[in-house]
Amino acid sequence: MPVFKIQHVTKYSYTRPVKESVNQVRIYPIASPQQEILNHEVVITDAPEMFYFLDYWGNRCADFSLPDAHKELVIDSRLVVRTTGADEPPFVISFIKDIQPQIADDFQLLELSKPKEIKSTQAVAAILSAIVTRQKTVIQLVQECSAYIFQNFKYIKGITTIETTVDEILDHRSGVCQDFAHVLLKLLRTLGIPSRYVSGYICPNKNGMRGEGATHAWVEAFIPGYGWAGIDPTNNVWVTNHHVKLAVGRNFNDCTPVKGTFKGISRQTLSVYVSVGYEDGHVFEEVNDVHMEVTELAITADQLALEEAAQQQQQ
Repeated sequence: MPVFKIQHVTKYSYTRPVKESVNQVRIYPIASPQQEILNHEVVITDAPEMFYFLDYWGNRCADFSLPDAHKELVIDSRLVVRTTGADEPPFVISFIKDIQPQIADDFQLLELSKPKEIKSTQAVAAILSAIVTRQKTVIQLVQECSAYIFQNFKYIKGITTIETTVDEILDHRSGVCQDFAHVLLKLLRTLGIPSRYVSGYICPNKNGMRGEGATHAWVEAFIPGYGWAGIDPTNNVWVTNHHVKLAVGRNFNDCTPVKGTFKGISRQTLSVYVSVGYEDGHVFEEVNDVHMEVTELAITADQLALEEAAQQQQQ
């Protein structure tokens, strides 16, 4: 049962002072039989009051605001977690037909089994035609969809963003963990298998995995007779005790670690630093380096919508 120390720093820098920054964070790991939270501290610029709640998917979230003018917002999360899940795949014999009775009694399962409409329906059909047979169990279908992505999509950083669509990913067949998770969600939901996006971290191990020592994304599929089972298409493995789960939802937007809005005419720079190591101080060489992802951002449509809603409430 490994113990990991994880530091996750999100830093927003503004070219001009901004004010009335309103934010929401999903950086609180899910407590479950598979992971035990030993300690978790979150330090935020100006120590704002936090308003905690559970969202629609059961994730622990918090809202906070910074009313005064500022040129920087730093959210520093420091977590110590023990993972207790077994490094074994789920084993149960169930089929697609076994899903229908459970969906009928659970609106969330029904919602998570409906695929989003895309243009590349023929590409999806071609992939599934090479995988699906009547004899295969749900677990076999999930595993083979994951294997197809792992074998046919290239892991390349920097060529996609959070705005990249499934159509675009299917077209150039490359991307990173969140892209592969979205493609897997599309395949599974097209088959009628309820599945959800998972955000978290992938921690170092001796064999090495793509994306380790950083924020990560994978998928949980609903297996009749078993429940939710995590599978990581970026590495083509069922979730191991080196995966630490933060949040679940329909897609990336439901699991965004930090999102918000502010008032002011300014451009912002987003920097993310993640470090993962063992509690005893032992770290792998890959995580000794500072992993920074820097992107110039303009005010997004969602930010503008939130700002307009806030202004209307004040009137």
